[in-house]
Amino acid sequence: MSTSPPRAPDGAGDDPRPVSAAPSATAPGAAPPDPSPDGEVRAVRSPVDVLDVRPPRVHRPVDLLGATLSTVIAVLVVVLATYAQNTTTGVAEDVQGFATLLRRILFVPVNVLVGFTTVVVPIAVLTELALRRLGRQLLQAVLAAIGALLLVAALYWTFDTFGSEGLRHGLSVRLGGVWQLTIPEYAAMLTALLTVAGPRSRRRSVAWSWNLLWVTTGVVLITAAVSLAGIGLALLVGRTAGLLGRYVGGVDPERAYARTLLAGIRRAGVEPATVTRVPDPALLGDRTTATVEGLARLPQGTPAQRALVRAAGDRLYDVTTDDGRHLDLLVFDGDRQVVGMITRLWRSLRLRGLEGRSALSLRQATERAALLSYAASAAGVRTPQLLSIAEAEDSMLLLQESTGSAVPLSDLDADDVDDDVLHAIWAQLQLGHAAGIAHRALTSDAILVERGPTGPRVWLTAWEQGDVASSELARRMDTTQMIALLALRVGAERAVGSAAEVLPDGDIEAIGPLLQTVALPRRTRDEMRAHKEVLAELRSALVARLPEADVHPEQLVRFGARTLFTIVLTIVAVFAVLTAVNVAEIGPVLAASDWRYSALAAALGMVTLLGAGLAFVAFSPVRLPVWRATLVQTAATFVALAAPAGIGPAALNLRMLTRRGVSTTLAGATVALVQVSQFITTLLLLLVLTVTSGVHSPSSFSVSPTMLVALAVLAALVGIALLFPQVRAWVQRRVGPTMRQTLPRLIEVLGQPWRLALALGGNVLMTMGYVLAFDAALAALGQHASLVQVALVYLTGNTAGAVIPTPGGIGTVESALGLGLYTITGINAGVATTVALLFRLLTFWLRIPFGWMAMRYLTRVGEL
Repeated sequence: MSTSPPRAPDGAGDDPRPVSAAPSATAPGAAPPDPSPDGEVRAVRSPVDVLDVRPPRVHRPVDLLGATLSTVIAVLVVVLATYAQNTTTGVAEDVQGFATLLRRILFVPVNVLVGFTTVVVPIAVLTELALRRLGRQLLQAVLAAIGALLLVAALYWTFDTFGSEGLRHGLSVRLGGVWQLTIPEYAAMLTALLTVAGPRSRRRSVAWSWNLLWVTTGVVLITAAVSLAGIGLALLVGRTAGLLGRYVGGVDPERAYARTLLAGIRRAGVEPATVTRVPDPALLGDRTTATVEGLARLPQGTPAQRALVRAAGDRLYDVTTDDGRHLDLLVFDGDRQVVGMITRLWRSLRLRGLEGRSALSLRQATERAALLSYAASAAGVRTPQLLSIAEAEDSMLLLQESTGSAVPLSDLDADDVDDDVLHAIWAQLQLGHAAGIAHRALTSDAILVERGPTGPRVWLTAWEQGDVASSELARRMDTTQMIALLALRVGAERAVGSAAEVLPDGDIEAIGPLLQTVALPRRTRDEMRAHKEVLAELRSALVARLPEADVHPEQLVRFGARTLFTIVLTIVAVFAVLTAVNVAEIGPVLAASDWRYSALAAALGMVTLLGAGLAFVAFSPVRLPVWRATLVQTAATFVALAAPAGIGPAALNLRMLTRRGVSTTLAGATVALVQVSQFITTLLLLLVLTVTSGVHSPSSFSVSPTMLVALAVLAALVGIALLFPQVRAWVQRRVGPTMRQTLPRLIEVLGQPWRLALALGGNVLMTMGYVLAFDAALAALGQHASLVQVALVYLTGNTAGAVIPTPGGIGTVESALGLGLYTITGINAGVATTVALLFRLLTFWLRIPFGWMAMRYLTRVGEL
């Protein structure tokens, strides 16, 4: 194989084709070295073939992250300059008198220092880049400096033209008795230039240029030549421009390649004969770059090596020693570590205990991986033995034994995974759990199977994200991940059966609530989304083996897109309600209010809890005391603070039934039937009240022709949409499960008329209790409307609150009730909003303390 000299570490324009480096002093076929003067023959290293692809430029995510953070901080500086002028201008005011004296004494030196910094620094830095023949980096630095100047000019014009007086004052400094807006462009230009020029540790001119820039910044601040906010904004703008320029244009990779890679391997105590890169199979599907095309021409490695690359996501090399051994070299790169850290940090914030501790640096991540590897080996788990660790450039090297002819589970067919293999897989996981070790990232690529004369041998690899002193939840997560990936390979029944042969029933039962896609690693999640039926089959197989197992999903996500949407919507709704209140309009109304009607409304609000309890008792498959059922509905008023309208009572009803021994499936069907009955009762009441209003009191409520046309158009659109098979399939997916759950229970209830009558009476008592409470709130503020109007306003407003998912309907119910009173009854908008707020205060907020006490009592007695 031909060889070529190694690349210079700072060289530009690297060829992305596979390269072969021979960093030795002796070429093949050269004469042996002469003996030294003292007669000792010096050792000469043999040539080493390195097959690798070095990307010419890398776009580091850390640069994009830094630019984003700099932009956010710059915005905060502008906000502080506008709204915290006492802080931002305090420095200038404090040193103003001293600065005047300094400017008189040091007038020439200060100007010379600024001019020297502005002129000499760019010349020195660009000259060093030119001498190093880094032409592309030189051009990037110049473009970034120009971009920073343009950004400062744009900001100056924007603030001077459209900025408020407070903003301009915060960014100004008083010179000669006049306030002048100052954003020093030279600071932004130099910051951008030095950011792109390279790190301080590798550019001498960059190191002393940064020091000179900070000295200059301090001097101009002390002499009050610029404002604190102005110089801070300029530095941040320059930093943002430099980081963006560095990310867009890319930088020379600081990872260990070729000569530095070989030096790291030798520091690890191994003399390599060949070093061959194992390309990531995920990258080979994209042939759009020369680097990827170069990787495609490299040897693809063994199945186990390809699986290790997929599982770890880092560079992997096949290292051959002089004695013919094959070792795996795993390389962690610092620029990739930042992305992994952010991803793990986000998951640890969003999920409840599912993500392990996030390493803050490359060294910490490497030391954690080494610790997990050593701990797993010490526990008896069959995992590649870690031989040594070394550092090279911005990379950490882990040298470990190869897994030989082992094949990843992802490459095996279902027929190849027999019972012996399944038993061996669970046995290896149990060894780790017995020692308190959790893997946290079990995928089909992290499990290797090797056939031998004595039976299958299973390897567990890729321990980088694990925990040594793991929690019970982390080990439950491992079991869940393992049973999920096995179900994708051999089916749910075989996966559960194999687990039951090794694990106790308690461990198997504990994974039921964790059978969710969010609890699985990314690769398993992708496979599970392609086979959505597998999770349902797993739950069914689990219940078939352990009928009392709880498979209701546990709340694992602290917040998701729906939660964020709910929070934003709640804030908007609250502001909308508050801005609609006109104190001048409602003042006289509040002065003439009658507290007795308010007390009546509060009492009627409490009566509604009895109605909800009666409906729950009527549909319950087990005997429930009415008092306990009513207490559960009371406790739901406290839960409603954190759950959308209607979700809190359903969750507590389900919990109470399961605590009383009802199976999860039957409890879910009962709760669904309760909710469906309440919805049907609401619709029937709306229909009855609408017909009644049209027959007996046509003047009290009338439907406008526009409303009729809108309803007709809406009905036509719904009918047309149902003509499409995709829409019908979507509706069936949404409605079908609920209907299948409730229909058997409904048929059973219909066979017992007293249950149906009790449920109907409870739902009517609950609904009419709210309607009468709303009417009492109207009377408390001296307003009057017909009962039909009040009922229609309440029922439509409550429906709107249930549709829009804000906690307890906060904001949406008040807005809908106020708008309904204004449009239907003609009550003043401000007064209508006040009535809605009073009603919600008496029937929602006032019941929360009682709900808290009921929750504590029911929890203490074991009902919840």
